[in-house]
Amino acid sequence: MDAFLQDLRFAARTLRKSPVFTGIAVLCLTLGIATNTTLFSIFNAILLRPFPFAHPEDLVILRERNPRTGDEAGISYLNYLDWRAQARAFTAMGVTTSRSLTITEGEEPERLTGQAVSWTLFPMLGVQPQLGRVFREDEDQRGAPDVVLLSDAVWRRRYNSDSSVIGRTISVNNLPHTVIGVMPEKFAFPTVSELWVPAAPLLAGDRREWRNLGVFARLAPGVSRLQADREVAEISERVSREYALDPDNSWVGSAIELRREFIPEDVQLITVTMMGAVTFVLLIACANVANLMLTRATGRSREIAIRTAIGAGRGRIIRQLLTESVLVALMAGVVAVPLTWVGLNLVDLGIPPEDPIPYYIDWEMDTPTLLYTAGISILTGLVFGLMPALQASGGQLHAALKEGGRGTGTGARKNRLRSALVVFEVALALVLLVGASLFVRSFLALQHADVGFDTSRIMTMRFFLPGTRYDSALARQQRVEDILRRVEALPAVQAATSSNLIPIDGGGAGDRVVAEGKDVPAGEAPWLFYTGVAGHWFESLGVPLVAGRTFSDAELQGTEPLAVINRATAKLLWGDGEALGRRFRLAADASQQWFTVIGVVPDFRVDDLDDRGAIPPSAYLPYRFLDVRNHGLMIRVRSGDPAAVTNAVRAEIRASDAGIPVFGAATLDKVRELSFWQYGLFGSMFGVFGGVALFLAAIGVYGVISYGVSQRTQEIGVRVALGAQRRDVIALVVRQGMVLAGSGIALGLLGAFGVTRVVTSLLFVSATDPVSFGGVAFFLAAVAVLASYFPARRATAVDPISALRFE
Repeated sequence: MDAFLQDLRFAARTLRKSPVFTGIAVLCLTLGIATNTTLFSIFNAILLRPFPFAHPEDLVILRERNPRTGDEAGISYLNYLDWRAQARAFTAMGVTTSRSLTITEGEEPERLTGQAVSWTLFPMLGVQPQLGRVFREDEDQRGAPDVVLLSDAVWRRRYNSDSSVIGRTISVNNLPHTVIGVMPEKFAFPTVSELWVPAAPLLAGDRREWRNLGVFARLAPGVSRLQADREVAEISERVSREYALDPDNSWVGSAIELRREFIPEDVQLITVTMMGAVTFVLLIACANVANLMLTRATGRSREIAIRTAIGAGRGRIIRQLLTESVLVALMAGVVAVPLTWVGLNLVDLGIPPEDPIPYYIDWEMDTPTLLYTAGISILTGLVFGLMPALQASGGQLHAALKEGGRGTGTGARKNRLRSALVVFEVALALVLLVGASLFVRSFLALQHADVGFDTSRIMTMRFFLPGTRYDSALARQQRVEDILRRVEALPAVQAATSSNLIPIDGGGAGDRVVAEGKDVPAGEAPWLFYTGVAGHWFESLGVPLVAGRTFSDAELQGTEPLAVINRATAKLLWGDGEALGRRFRLAADASQQWFTVIGVVPDFRVDDLDDRGAIPPSAYLPYRFLDVRNHGLMIRVRSGDPAAVTNAVRAEIRASDAGIPVFGAATLDKVRELSFWQYGLFGSMFGVFGGVALFLAAIGVYGVISYGVSQRTQEIGVRVALGAQRRDVIALVVRQGMVLAGSGIALGLLGAFGVTRVVTSLLFVSATDPVSFGGVAFFLAAVAVLASYFPARRATAVDPISALRFE
């Protein structure tokens, strides 16, 4: 310990005597460690930290898969009941499904993201409320009194954290519900939910083909996930046979790992990719500081030789030099902690509040992150310090004393090592900058992507029809029509429409489609996207007709099955033939209604903007054929900012029914932005990593060239004495820098071609986009020229006489 403390004190004194070296080294490492720690906190939250449940490693999600089509889906409630009764691989099962729940008391109704859950779910997860209790078995029955659980956020926002809310009756969807509990802070299972009600009363009329429930199960002791997977597959096949379900369109059950379902594959991929990117940044920082240490060791060669001469062994010298490097890294780690906090807050600011991440993903400066910072700091100190320490301690004593007396260089071998480190830095910086460019270009491509209609003058919002008064289809239809009449009467409004779909924002439905006169085997019929529309759908979106006509007001309010389809549907069902007057039906429609095509419109985007596939075959039906309580309202204004009509539209909806909640108001341009904000965030993060890497690489090039100039003082003096011009000297020095940069760029291009293919599925541009590769290579070359130019200018100031006397 005494020897260690002696080394530590000597290292501190040595670093204090070299403030410029210490400052530059700490700066380089701080940037590398801070970016690494920031990403580790996110990496840990997404991929390493256990989910906030009791023994999450024993939890699985049950799903069904159609082996014929490859489709995956949830489980119907009736199948869930059979599986729960027959399964032996699990100690418990629980079910959840989304429900729009509206608190309709008070001045303003508020629609909340809700869940209908079984009474078994929360005990199985090991989650207890902070106030009250969870559901009992007798409350999860048809005809049981209505009860509700509040989230902590709703409890604080609407009820001022009043503990007396337990036992109070509140109005949910215009029905009295007794509050029985308040869930823990931040709890929002499964992702962003705010209210929970029992499932059984809402799912009693479920059908086996309605595979829309999430089912969670806890493995029994000693049972593996694969064993459970085999059991549920057998049960699902047995249930299919028992209830004579379609054998040609059978679904097979499976047990899926929790993390695979909760963390999508593309999220896992981008997280791992960015963790690799910041590792590149740290390696560049290490290479930079290693170069600094090599240069510094040159000036300390005489000191090290003297210490060796008086008895210090090589191990003792290496230990001292490593102590200095670790001390530098620890100083950088301390400075990196507040920068990490800033970085995490900037990432939070990049996530729009309209599209929050799931509650179980929560990055922060927690204990694992701080331990990681300390560990990476120590490891970094050892990594960048070991090579210079071995180099400095391995010289010949006599040669070192002579070199120290003359103040000359350290030989070709050390210069080659410095140059190799700079080539490595430039190559890694190029890979990062290419990645940043690809994501930024993907963001810009999505921003300017053609959706098939003009979004600039459209305002959108959603509303929900709660309570028993809207149980009938007629009541819902009349209310929607009344709202549309009121909205279209506003002076600023050109047209308005309503559907459960808002293009780019979600909604609609899908089913297999059968064209009249065509025999298709069960399960092989093509897939069709469809939605029900009210009001002036095509006029509001500004979509022109290709053929035929749109719906009249009478047809929208009537019962005749009519449809307007897009070109993709016409081509899918009838090739290049005439679609008008042809008929089709939805395969799952038990009534087998045949829809007559009255119009054809161009293909326009209704699904996610970053969907790389072609625009799907789509059909638009009168509202009653997809009659729902959740509605998207789209208003095309005559001119100006569409958001200006928001308050007026809200007022008209309240005038129609004050109990209808309005939510999600946004211009369609804003909806577009929210559909691809992740690309902007990824591009910004890669841009930061690339910018840091570029800065460090530029310092590396500058440092090596500057050092080379100092070593070639005599040579440059001789050249000048023999008549070399200023531009010749500059060209000589810059050429050296460009050789290093060119080698790094070539190596980096090869690396980038390989690395970017890993993230092809995340990009909206080609992974080998020539603009990104060529532009970044040119930019790096320009930076290298600039970094070489300043030492070159200094070289031109060499006095030939002084240089010739240098030795």
